[in-house]
Amino acid sequence: MDASASTHSQLIQASWVRCREHGLQPQHAPDFDCLSRAELGALLERRQALLRLTREEVLPQYTHLLGNASYLVMLADASGCLLDTWGSRRFIEPRQQHGFSAGAHWHERGVGTNALGTALVCAEAIHVGQDEHFLRQNRYLSSAAAPLFDAARRLVGGLDVASDGYLPASQTLGLVRMMGQSLENRLILAEHADQHAQLLFNSASDNLDSPWAGLLVFDERGQVLAANHRADSLLGSNPLQQNIEQLFQLPLQHLLSHPRQQAFALQATGRNRFHCLWQPPRTATSRCKGEPRLEKALTQAGLLLEKDIPVLVQGETGVGKEVFVNDLHRASSRANQPLVAVNCAAIPAELVESELFGYDKGAFTGAHHKGNPGLIRKADHGILFLDEIGDMPLPTQARLLRVLQSRSIQPLGSGEPVTVDIRVVSASNRDLADEVRAGRFRQDLYYRIAGLALVLPPLRERADRRALIEQLHARYRDPGQPARLPAGIIDLLDQHPWPGNLRELGSVLQVALALAGNAPVGLEHLPAGFLAESQVPVVLATEGEDLQVLVAQADGNLSAVARRLGISRTTLYKRLRGG
Repeated sequence: MDASASTHSQLIQASWVRCREHGLQPQHAPDFDCLSRAELGALLERRQALLRLTREEVLPQYTHLLGNASYLVMLADASGCLLDTWGSRRFIEPRQQHGFSAGAHWHERGVGTNALGTALVCAEAIHVGQDEHFLRQNRYLSSAAAPLFDAARRLVGGLDVASDGYLPASQTLGLVRMMGQSLENRLILAEHADQHAQLLFNSASDNLDSPWAGLLVFDERGQVLAANHRADSLLGSNPLQQNIEQLFQLPLQHLLSHPRQQAFALQATGRNRFHCLWQPPRTATSRCKGEPRLEKALTQAGLLLEKDIPVLVQGETGVGKEVFVNDLHRASSRANQPLVAVNCAAIPAELVESELFGYDKGAFTGAHHKGNPGLIRKADHGILFLDEIGDMPLPTQARLLRVLQSRSIQPLGSGEPVTVDIRVVSASNRDLADEVRAGRFRQDLYYRIAGLALVLPPLRERADRRALIEQLHARYRDPGQPARLPAGIIDLLDQHPWPGNLRELGSVLQVALALAGNAPVGLEHLPAGFLAESQVPVVLATEGEDLQVLVAQADGNLSAVARRLGISRTTLYKRLRGG
């Protein structure tokens, strides 16, 4: 007997001992101790976040792995009370149907040894075969369950996959472990990701988007605030309250200098090298919260995307079309599947077809000897993002139309079509309806990609402009720099026309912070081009007489003048003295 089998046997034996201590006998009928309707309603209200994450984000990603088997997924709270179930109930004994409904308890003292109740006691995943159930009436079942933990490592529930015994034990246990880890990750991110950065790491770069990646959430000082159990396994200990710099032997700013969402290698203290990627807080990347038009657009786009209705996102250059699509992907049922972005304007016209549709080896002179699957095939089961689609050549538009109609591609040099499962989001800074009328864009393709056409508002029209300024400042500033921008600078940024939209705002803030160092950002740190566009003559005042006018207008209140100009009192004193 190997170590894992021995451990499993010990867990089952310990559970049977507990069952006898509870006064159970194998011939007893299970007591599911069901809640009243009012009690259940109150419980579901308290656990709605756990229910939503399971139903909308986890189940769609994994239950297809069970194929056509007859199974039931059960979600319970920490006490073993069922919150909801999904799947087939055909294999359930008729006299036990009530035990598989929301409100029924699966704790050991009433139902005996069972995967869900026993996993909650042991705080680890377990498979319970038919004959391993303590009560004989349960021995038609075979199931596996995993405990669920929140960001504070508190036990909040359990996830179970039950069947009539025809699913292999290893497959069921592996699946429920993966689903449990995925749900734990989502619980952590739901609590922390809006305010703090996150680091994903694993032994291989192609596993960074799997539930088995280590997940750390850390603050601006690099302090680890939350970590999943996989991180414990990879690092050899619980990293909570440790520092990123200590864990990976790397200054925090060096880590954050790597492009976000792009894999890189790190050496952990006393351990092997890991492949990593970091992501900033969601509030630093998401531009949708706080702007009603964007929130509505994101909700509408999400609903249609789930129904396989294509979405077209339009707006001026720099308004955040790519960010909007990233938010859309993150909120979709395909969040764990690839989001493949294709910049249709950046690919040379002669390479568009080979890059999009792929090619077989030897398809043409210069082709890679292994061939190329193409960007569309890489998006299989995920989302294909066609950015700047208005710049796609007309011949390629015709071929793309055929792909979207048939949902299959034919790589160059291949006679065999390949089926793809994709959702399609397109974006353009042009009005594609005008492009159709001008004959520069195919009308049939336009109707194929514009099931819903959205126009994102420019920054100058957004109601959440000041919040965005503060979010981007928090994102770009170094830990040693002032936490807030001076009020006068925020006012100036808020009033700016922003012809370059969010892209221009990000650039201006990065330049200003780089020039300011650890001092407050002042007018002298803002790019000259920005000041010229702002058309606010008073902010350019450097002559003593101009400053004296401002001082007189402020009744001698130098602090008020400094705030209005967005400079420190020390800088104002120097200017008044002609320095």
